[in-house]
Amino acid sequence: MFSQLFFGLLILISVTCNTFAQTLLKLGSGQSPVNIYLLGGITAYGISTIFYILVLGKFNLSVAYPVVIGLTIIATTFSGAWILNEKISTSQWLGIGLMLSAIFAIAFGKITK
Repeated sequence: MFSQLFFGLLILISVTCNTFAQTLLKLGSGQSPVNIYLLGGITAYGISTIFYILVLGKFNLSVAYPVVIGLTIIATTFSGAWILNEKISTSQWLGIGLMLSAIFAIAFGKITK
């Protein structure tokens, strides 16, 4: 049980760092080639990658990749809406719902085996 919680936390940290990286890179785009946002985004990507490698040590790639990337897409969409004031369309919300369903199916399928 502790092991599952621990690796769930690793997934959460990887997704959070990746989302943070995406947001910082967006904030830094269109500015000088070297700025604090871009440097922060690259650093956050590096940290995210370290945690993702730890996740890969525990889970099959066929489970880890869709769960981490799917959650990152969802979190990045929310980040774009909240931090960058981007508008999210109805079809995007539908897509998020479908992604959550897919992530649940993939993760639940692995747990029940």
